[in-house]
Amino acid sequence: MVENGRFTPSLVAKAQAIRLLLTDVDGVLTDGGVYYSAAGEEMKRFSIRDGLGVERLRQLTGIEVGIVTGEASPSVLRRAEKLKITELHLGIRHKKAVLADIFGRLKLQPKEIAYIGDDANDLEVMRHVGLSATPADGYREVLVMADYVCQSPGGHGAFREFVELLIAARREPVPDEVEGVAAVNGSAVNGRVAI
Repeated sequence: MVENGRFTPSLVAKAQAIRLLLTDVDGVLTDGGVYYSAAGEEMKRFSIRDGLGVERLRQLTGIEVGIVTGEASPSVLRRAEKLKITELHLGIRHKKAVLADIFGRLKLQPKEIAYIGDDANDLEVMRHVGLSATPADGYREVLVMADYVCQSPGGHGAFREFVELLIAARREPVPDEVEGVAAVNGSAVNGRVAI
């Protein structure tokens, strides 16, 4: 989907069709690590820049963000509330069933949903959406399958990078450069890459 450091027309077309972006949490919005306090309280680190990406995506494109995660962590619920994410699915073991529910309930076609995930339990969703992505440090099989592999690792800007790709694809015409979006094997210079 990337040729000579430029996004292919196929990737841009897929991105232009998206109406909902779904994301996993651990390994995408976080670095995959879990911190425990002395009292046993679980804590997760979220990127503020990824949070701004949710707002930018909503404001600039009208694309909403949803969360589908195997975790049922109170910190994820609080993060979703702060970002006004209402399509929230916590403690999910079979993500494909949630995807089927979303298709029917929101009257969306597979080509209208993007998903970013990082591990084996995300593959079942990635196979059934219009555009898939993974952080640079995603599980090997996910790296091979994803339409787009971010240059950033999970919890450190991968989500925002994918958001900026979706925003850039909506521009008419697609610009020559987008700051903060890097193509796989692309020629990034000072954080900018030709698309």
